[in-house]
Amino acid sequence: MNAPHAGRPLLIATRASELAVRQARQVQEALGQRGVAAELKTYRTTGDKRLDEPLSAIGGKGLFTRELESDLAGGVVDCCVHSLKDLPTESPRGLAIAAILEREDPRDVLIVSSVVGVTTLEDIPAGSRVGTSSLRRRAQLLALRPDLDVVELRGNVPTRIKKVDDGHVHAAILAAAGLHRLGVPQHIASYLDAPAWLPAAGQGAIAVQIRDDDANTRALVASLDDARTHADTNAERAFLAALEGGCQVPIGALVIGSGAERVLHGFIGDIRGKHTLRASLPLDDRNPELTGVRLANELRHQGASEILESLRRADKVPSPQPE
Repeated sequence: MNAPHAGRPLLIATRASELAVRQARQVQEALGQRGVAAELKTYRTTGDKRLDEPLSAIGGKGLFTRELESDLAGGVVDCCVHSLKDLPTESPRGLAIAAILEREDPRDVLIVSSVVGVTTLEDIPAGSRVGTSSLRRRAQLLALRPDLDVVELRGNVPTRIKKVDDGHVHAAILAAAGLHRLGVPQHIASYLDAPAWLPAAGQGAIAVQIRDDDANTRALVASLDDARTHADTNAERAFLAALEGGCQVPIGALVIGSGAERVLHGFIGDIRGKHTLRASLPLDDRNPELTGVRLANELRHQGASEILESLRRADKVPSPQPE
């Protein structure tokens, strides 16, 4: 095994949740296959510790990344592993995304309590409680089914599954990638297919974050990068950034297709699902970020700026929960 960091293994920071650790181990194992020894350092972030408080009451950006990024910037660890969808589009000063692994299934899925006895969103009885902490999911859900009771559902993936099983909610919407990586796809009642239902920008992708000036670690993790995933998620995140879409805006984005036929789809809505906008553009593989900006401009022409302004005026929207 190589030990290029002063005779020690590469130190990887990760949140301590089961899903986050599995994702970090995926990076650790991939590095091991390339002869690079690595160890994990786990963190309980502010967002992990304050589970009894609404996320809107304790802040938005950095709730689930701040402690990891602080230690990365300070040289305590060599890199961080994150779900890409949880990272703000603007990296903290001195930090950078060095690799994005091949993407898992980016779609959202529906899980349903056995007492409800249905498998599709369309068949859920009116008035049923559907849990999510994502504004994007809330907006799309209410746009399709305004007769449902959409309620806040916090906790990691196993906790949310248990809350469905125990009847706290009749159903919930989660990311397919999380259930796949945890090895529990049997809980999936149905997949919510794109572009009719759009996931978060970058959903299903794992990012490796490093210090921008750490050429050694950059070289070690470079081979983990998947070019297709990197281009697609760059387009999605550029779309998000161009709409100033922080964690408190219901925005979805996904590149669909293969080869030269890939298309970027985007969505924005208000939190009640009453005003939603959608658009799509062919992906320019040579400049995926430009495709994202152009798609954002298209939605602004349709009225996205008015939606964004109404969200800012509301100033009380809850932040979404990473998985």
